[in-house]
Amino acid sequence: MFEPKVYNRQTEMLVDAILSIDNREDVYRFLEDLCTIPELKSIAQRLDVAWRLRKKETYQKIAEETGASSATISRVNRALSYGAEGYNRVLDRMEMEETEPGKE
Repeated sequence: MFEPKVYNRQTEMLVDAILSIDNREDVYRFLEDLCTIPELKSIAQRLDVAWRLRKKETYQKIAEETGASSATISRVNRALSYGAEGYNRVLDRMEMEETEPGKE
């Protein structure tokens, strides 16, 4: 069983809140209330970087197309290889649904 490193009452409430959302509009509304615009853009950028790394794009191409720093790309790559499998599980599901990140 997976044991999250950040588990506490507050993170459990956040996970429950995310799981309760059942449509795209409410996800956007929640994220805009929860995060600052820079935080939200940073999170979205990291997901895009993860998707591109899995497609075997070079760091240079990823940096040029996403604006991510080499440090961010490296951090995401470490998470893909040695993390909690969060990126991989989500991206696997998106691929099964044939959904490219950022496409409806």
